[in-house]
Amino acid sequence: MEAVISINPGATKWDIRQKVWDYIEANDLANFPRPVHNRIPNFKGAHGACNKVSELEVFGKTEEVKVDPDKPLEGARLLVLEAKKTLLVPTPRLRTGLFNKIVPPQGASKEDLRVCSTSQGVKDFSVPIGLDAKVKVDLVVVGSVAVSEKGYRIGKGEGFADMEYGMMVAMAAVDESTVVVTVVHDCQVVDIPEELIESHDLTVDYILTPTRVIQTGCTRAKPPGIIWSKVDAEMLAKIPILKKLRALEQEAGKDVTLKPSPEGEGKPDKPDRPRREPARGPRRNPIGQSRQAGRRGETQEAAGHDGAEPRPAGQSSVTTVYLGNIPAGVRVSELKGALREREAAPLRLTWQGAQHRAFLDYASQQAAEDALAALQDLTIQEHTLQPEMAKSQRGDRSSRPPGQPRRRRPKAPATTSTAAEATPDDPDTTTTSSSKARPAKPRNRRPTPKGKVEGENQPPPSP
Repeated sequence: MEAVISINPGATKWDIRQKVWDYIEANDLANFPRPVHNRIPNFKGAHGACNKVSELEVFGKTEEVKVDPDKPLEGARLLVLEAKKTLLVPTPRLRTGLFNKIVPPQGASKEDLRVCSTSQGVKDFSVPIGLDAKVKVDLVVVGSVAVSEKGYRIGKGEGFADMEYGMMVAMAAVDESTVVVTVVHDCQVVDIPEELIESHDLTVDYILTPTRVIQTGCTRAKPPGIIWSKVDAEMLAKIPILKKLRALEQEAGKDVTLKPSPEGEGKPDKPDRPRREPARGPRRNPIGQSRQAGRRGETQEAAGHDGAEPRPAGQSSVTTVYLGNIPAGVRVSELKGALREREAAPLRLTWQGAQHRAFLDYASQQAAEDALAALQDLTIQEHTLQPEMAKSQRGDRSSRPPGQPRRRRPKAPATTSTAAEATPDDPDTTTTSSSKARPAKPRNRRPTPKGKVEGENQPPPSP
């Protein structure tokens, strides 16, 4: 059967994701949550496609089934519970462990089981399963953004399904006989070039769609375990169970050398990152945003990219690239994925999505120029982004001597100004504390209307 979505020669994984996401949105093929960009799409007809899991021969034989927590796989989780099989669901983003075992209440009705199959039910009716648990999984059900009839799979770009399978191999929970199934819309079945598939990528044995059951006959080997050379220090820090697994494999004499960070190619793997010089004056987070504002999810939020090293201690300046015309609804993780695909990951990313822009800090002028060249014609959600050198990057940032604190404005007396009257130093950094308000000035300036941005190509203050 001919694929609905055609893939251009030379397309990257990210290009394929964008095509699939754009097609699903343009043709209204998804249910909540929307938009589907940067998600495993919850396509219309997902429940019917999930019911086809019971048609597989392996389903009748298996006792333990691992199903990903994605929204379109709710039907598969319900099917497993109704068949009174053991349902294992990965911990979201692997923050607190590998598996959760879903334990429905005693005498559960069909409605109770339906609740247990939802994301909230997974939280409320589960018990954690540790690395030392004796688990044998015969069937694995995963979500996908795109998949080919040959069994090649592309996820949303964060690598959790691949990582989970590698962990299951390490704990002997899966083997060569374990069947891997994905559930997708028919339009998500596309031609994926084999050269895009790497050793850590999980392949699938069956594809279930609303209209088809496809046996791929894939002969490409599945991940043999955790491939540590594909894991960077940032991922290790985010996934505590990965640290434990690495320690166990190191004790067993395996090579657990991590992937070098983008700016640290050729450097030996070090357990600790370099520390920065202590800041003088009030402490701020790495992008110059107040911590209180970050917790409230204000305009500017911390968005360090995956795999980047911190700025080396003693480095007095960076070169900043401005990235404009970012469409509404784009997540910072989606932008970070696009930057990685173009091999233009920065040291630091300042995200100002409400103003449709971001600032990317690079360690040198040459690194910034290389990134600028790589980002030409970068398109997200059918919008071509606008990359250029930030206008004032060699002004305030480089002219201030290293270690010298930024000159701060005097605090306003409490009787002359309120937080509501204050104007932040940066138009995107929200300050609500009256102690940081400016002195009242006799002016009639009106706030910038929505849609217009002050200091369009001005990078935010350096920390």
